[in-house]
Amino acid sequence: MIELDNLTKVFDTPKGAVTAADHISMKVPSGEICILLGPSGCGKTTSLKMINRIIRPTSGRVLINGEDTTNLNTQDLRRNIGYVIQQIGLFPNMTIEENITVVPRLLGWDKTRYRERARELMRMIALEPDAFLKRYPSELSGGQQQRIGVARALAADPPVMLMDEPFGAIDPINRAVIQDEFLKMQQDLKKTIMFVSHDIDEAIKMGDRIAIFRGGKLVQYSPPDELLAAPKNEFVESFLGEDRALKRLNLVKVRDLASEDIGMVTPDDTLTTALERIEAYGYQNSIVMVNDKRQPVGIVSAAIARTSKGHCRDHFQSVPVVVTLDDDLRKVASLMFANDMTWIPCVDDQGRIIGQITQRAITHHLGSRYRAHSGGVAGGAPGPAGEMSATTVHKE
Repeated sequence: MIELDNLTKVFDTPKGAVTAADHISMKVPSGEICILLGPSGCGKTTSLKMINRIIRPTSGRVLINGEDTTNLNTQDLRRNIGYVIQQIGLFPNMTIEENITVVPRLLGWDKTRYRERARELMRMIALEPDAFLKRYPSELSGGQQQRIGVARALAADPPVMLMDEPFGAIDPINRAVIQDEFLKMQQDLKKTIMFVSHDIDEAIKMGDRIAIFRGGKLVQYSPPDELLAAPKNEFVESFLGEDRALKRLNLVKVRDLASEDIGMVTPDDTLTTALERIEAYGYQNSIVMVNDKRQPVGIVSAAIARTSKGHCRDHFQSVPVVVTLDDDLRKVASLMFANDMTWIPCVDDQGRIIGQITQRAITHHLGSRYRAHSGGVAGGAPGPAGEMSATTVHKE
């Protein structure tokens, strides 16, 4: 959808020519979010602004849907591109409805159509239309104003959106909420988005692809997982940080690693039965207890099963936490550390157990991705398949 072809910008300054963007070439496929990332002054914002001609290129081309935009009328070009900036830029003398509908009104939409579009967008960004449309920007919080800025960019339903650090001025809690809402919208809208950020965590969370800039040059352009697993050079590696392996936890869902093979007992099973099932696996030291709805209700340890007699219902510990298939591994790892666990049961929407995620499976997954790129083998050969994702939940 968006292609930059040797896009270059040279600024004339009193000290001589400065190349802000140096022959940038990249393609952003339709419906994807591309994050432009790099240190201050690296050329990412200059590249973004050349797309809608806020800054005119010195040379090179911008193509949208295969069409060279060089000879397009600037106003027509901009009306087909949504633009969101960090400072939001709402018109203070206009109501929220008037702010959102600026472009549709310029395009000649009738009143009924643009007003309904404003209401539709307000619902999309989780703000009640009747409560907010007639207010002015000064009556809204910074986070609410930022949402309005996104809604305004979407008003005329442009195929392309440019976003220049759109969430940078928002506090971390609200920023995370807005990021999540925007990603949910994107699942339905499928816009093609160029997004400038300075935050590597935001880039990993939001981006289908990440472009790393340095000194006006495009250094690496890759999907987040590939970028983290195989940085192109020392600059990219240092920019991503020493914890880049942990950053990959954001990219993997529980469903990608969860094992369906999980040992279980019921409250009416004896401790002898529990111990037999624990020992059948050979290396774990506990087993999960489920009710008649297959919901995890407790953990029976091998130590208790060996030293006590009776039924599981009388000798169990509570299940500290559970996760769903849509949770990411960063959440899983955090819960494991907080609860001193090497496993967590996985449940469906009805709370029924459908498997487990283990620390061993996470470690192996992260390591295998790096081995695939390095061509080597780290930490020795993996054990049997069953050992790479432990087959019963257990607590050490």
